[in-house]
Amino acid sequence: MSRTRIKICGIRDEQMANIAAQAGADAIGLVFVEKSPRNIAIDTARQIVQSLPPLVEPIGLFVDEDADHVRHVAEQVGINTVQLHGRESMDDVLALDNLTVLKAVTFSNDPQKLEELIDEWSDPPSHLKALLWDADASDANEGLLGGTGHRFDWDAFAKLIYSGKIDRLPKPILAGGLNPDNVAHAIEIVQPYAVDVSSGVESSRGIKDPDLIVQFCEQSQQAKCD
Repeated sequence: MSRTRIKICGIRDEQMANIAAQAGADAIGLVFVEKSPRNIAIDTARQIVQSLPPLVEPIGLFVDEDADHVRHVAEQVGINTVQLHGRESMDDVLALDNLTVLKAVTFSNDPQKLEELIDEWSDPPSHLKALLWDADASDANEGLLGGTGHRFDWDAFAKLIYSGKIDRLPKPILAGGLNPDNVAHAIEIVQPYAVDVSSGVESSRGIKDPDLIVQFCEQSQQAKCD
């Protein structure tokens, strides 16, 4: 039986990084987006990365930044994996072939939009590890595409996965509206490669809650996976 991996995004200090690691998170997200309440300074991010256990992966999150900037920050912080969470294209991903890339995409119930998305991300380069499927909530989040707590239609997404239409796409990461109360149910419906949470483990916007992080990891680990 496979296990769904866990990513806690928006970590801003060593204490929360350590709590996430001890709770069983496979990865943490470090947000390098100035207008985000979860934005982190390079020096702080570097300290967090250096404090992590070997098997917990640090991932840098960027929104619509040029490749040179992404590479520079990754080198300064000491990370090998980045998450592109804006409107980046396949060309933007190809420009980062020295890094492992996760790309956020927006799930849509519009068949035409969904078909266009599938066409764009089919036959991905080897360094594009996964697509992070999120809800479309940019209008309610100051133009940011994630961390809003909004969810999308998981049943429709599960049907899409089981249809085989996205078999040629990178592995699916489920994001958007996840929290300790619903993550096990979401995993059992969708059976994703990984789950990604940010606002769902916060006591207020941008402030992580250690108890919610632990509960989220516990519920994710207890979910039934095929």
